[in-house]
Amino acid sequence: MKHLLEKVFQLSQRNTNIKIEFIAGVTTFMTMSYIIFVQPVVLSHAGIDFGAGLIATCVGSAIGSVIMALLANYPIALAPGMGENFFFAYTVVGSMGLSWQSALAIVFLSGVLFSILSLVKLREAVIDAMPGCLKNSIATGIGLFITLIGFIQAGIIKINSGTHLPQLGEIHRAEVLISIAGLIFTSVLLARGVRGSILIGIIFSAVLSIILGIVKFEGKLIAFPEVKESAIFKLDFSNFFDITFLVAVLVFLYMVLFDTVGTLIGVGQAAGLVGKDGKLPRAERALLSDALGTTFGALLGTSTVTAYIESASGVAVGGRTGLTSIFVALFFLISLFFYPIVKLIGGGIEIEPGYVLHPITAPALIIVGSMMVRPVININWDDITDSIPAFITMLGIPLTFSIADGIALGFVSYTVVKLFSGRFKEINWMIIILTLVFLARYIFLALK
Repeated sequence: MKHLLEKVFQLSQRNTNIKIEFIAGVTTFMTMSYIIFVQPVVLSHAGIDFGAGLIATCVGSAIGSVIMALLANYPIALAPGMGENFFFAYTVVGSMGLSWQSALAIVFLSGVLFSILSLVKLREAVIDAMPGCLKNSIATGIGLFITLIGFIQAGIIKINSGTHLPQLGEIHRAEVLISIAGLIFTSVLLARGVRGSILIGIIFSAVLSIILGIVKFEGKLIAFPEVKESAIFKLDFSNFFDITFLVAVLVFLYMVLFDTVGTLIGVGQAAGLVGKDGKLPRAERALLSDALGTTFGALLGTSTVTAYIESASGVAVGGRTGLTSIFVALFFLISLFFYPIVKLIGGGIEIEPGYVLHPITAPALIIVGSMMVRPVININWDDITDSIPAFITMLGIPLTFSIADGIALGFVSYTVVKLFSGRFKEINWMIIILTLVFLARYIFLALK
């Protein structure tokens, strides 16, 4: 078995081993396990049975992660995307008035289109066309985004309901103090060079939460979700020629295309997968994996399955190959049977309606985010035509709470600044086309 894993995942070549990949898999799974509890709730608002949504989430995530592991050999895990799931439930079903069966058909078609675009290497061409300043700023922006999510989930920062601006959270709360303690503890372990520091930090926060009674272990280890109505193969294409149906397909296509591109660049740089030429090896396979994950996810009954930025947490503890993703996939499947334990780690604590804190996993996100901003030093800050678009991109991602929108701001600002600075020839034709696409989208949204 060890020889087979070495042959398939090239562990020695990437300076890793089974133990390191296992720790990376556990770490990645813990930091993204919240989706197991969030996704079924969101899907239930669209009309999908909670138990069916839970199974679709876990199995879809497992299948997507395995495809990524075997096709691309990347330490990147897949699961239903946050943002895409809300668009699925509250816009396609809620606002557009389509059934959840039609919404699944829309996701399936977008997955098929993703696959075609990946096979013709159009998505790979987008990555290759990006100038270095944008690639580095995207990676940095994702790091800041992860950090912001971590601060919010820790309760250190809270979004003011009146001004909608971030402010200092309720530091005196026990949940917040546990997050701060976990952050300090993990930082000290990292400073001392302890292997698996992030995973140990998560365990420390979990134990502390149990001791202080913040989370309660119910004593039941094994529990399988109850399914009242299956969502498997429940796709409805009867509205295929409806303009609303087609618009929704294009929106899903846009959202996942640039979310995935951003995640691959950010996590790929953190894992040392980016070559000296600035290109990601096997990028087309990674993008195809993402597309196939979405297709299978729709058949199972869940919204768009995509690459997760939380994969960076596994990379931070040494994950370098697809074996990390294989372990994540196994944990998603196991979680179906050990639901109470997974809920303890990733379920979160509801402070008030709509306000949930994650003191156990939030410190890990903050630490990982700090590690991902390193590419900022590779940006040429002396060249204004590079530095301003880079700055807009790296801040646009966390401030819009969207990788796709942050990238869009970066592309548009890069093209405009280069154009009016008399350096039009430096702009790749692909960047120009995508800039026009971004502008058309925002004009459409403004006129809608």
